[in-house]
Amino acid sequence: MIERNHLEADAMPPVKQPWIETPLLESTILSKIAGCRIFLKLENLQPSSSFKSRGIGNLMLKSIREQSESAADDRPLHFYSSSGGNAGLACVTAATSLGYASSVVVPTSTDEATIAKLLAAGASEVISHGDSWFFADQHLREVVIPAAEAKGEKGIYIHPFDHPYIWEGAGTMVEEIKKQMPEGEKPDGIVCSVGGGGLFSGIMHGLDRVGWADQVQVLPVETLGADSLAQSLQKKELVTLPGITSVATSLGAIRVAENAFRQAQRPAVTSVVLDDAEACAACWRFLDDERILVEPACGASVALAYDGRLKRVLKGFGPDSKVVIVVCGGSKISFDLLNTYRDRYQQRSEELARKYEQEN
Repeated sequence: MIERNHLEADAMPPVKQPWIETPLLESTILSKIAGCRIFLKLENLQPSSSFKSRGIGNLMLKSIREQSESAADDRPLHFYSSSGGNAGLACVTAATSLGYASSVVVPTSTDEATIAKLLAAGASEVISHGDSWFFADQHLREVVIPAAEAKGEKGIYIHPFDHPYIWEGAGTMVEEIKKQMPEGEKPDGIVCSVGGGGLFSGIMHGLDRVGWADQVQVLPVETLGADSLAQSLQKKELVTLPGITSVATSLGAIRVAENAFRQAQRPAVTSVVLDDAEACAACWRFLDDERILVEPACGASVALAYDGRLKRVLKGFGPDSKVVIVVCGGSKISFDLLNTYRDRYQQRSEELARKYEQEN
């Protein structure tokens, strides 16, 4: 049994927490490459293989508590997600560990391996509908959940990233970082990837909670073609992308959450956008350097440790700078797929690396 944290009410019966405290490790090799002290927050070790276990797990715990406090509603809970990616897997993994049913609606483009992974993790069913997440999500909310409730279930909708409980759960990693930093030191910067903004919002929430608000720089990283946050900041209004063209599909939210857009306007935040080739190259270099396999959505953050990128975006950069990179993980990667990325992007990544060397 994992010890309960402050997010669970004292009045609530003991419930297994569907996420774990992950290690924070100082990387000797990445520190040498980056020219400063690099710490890796290993969220790839979460039960669902990504940071999503925290936020979605917290949303589910709060939903269970609220249901238990409603004496008039004793319907069985069933959790529903519309993501065929890391959020869907986090929902299923958490629901299974907590002893509840879960279902996922995925776009028709979702591959059979992903569907098999969701079913193996314990999903009651995986429904294919629509040619994008938008239509899968619409079908879930307007058809699937009402049909389940008509049969006597209490359907709980799990959004992939846009919910205060999700941000609250993701923010627990900042509390862990504060406890895990050596000799009580404070990081100078935290690097995280941004899709819809759940992780980024959670980090900002966590910084406020531990008293580090606007004292720690935050570098939210996106890839070209999935950069809804950066484009919104540039235009000073929320932007909806016409589509996602980046290979980092886990960052593929065409519109970032409003809270993330608002948080990104704080003075300690610097938005970063990288090429797909940079994110993918970081994946195979990270595998060689640390023996950790991650998908391009995570590689985008790791990429800042390579080729002098970090010194270009971190204010006050120096050899004593302490930077935490959130290794957010991800399930949409394999050795075969990584080799495919390498064949496609190696030449481009080497060109970009030479460009950074010349500019530095």
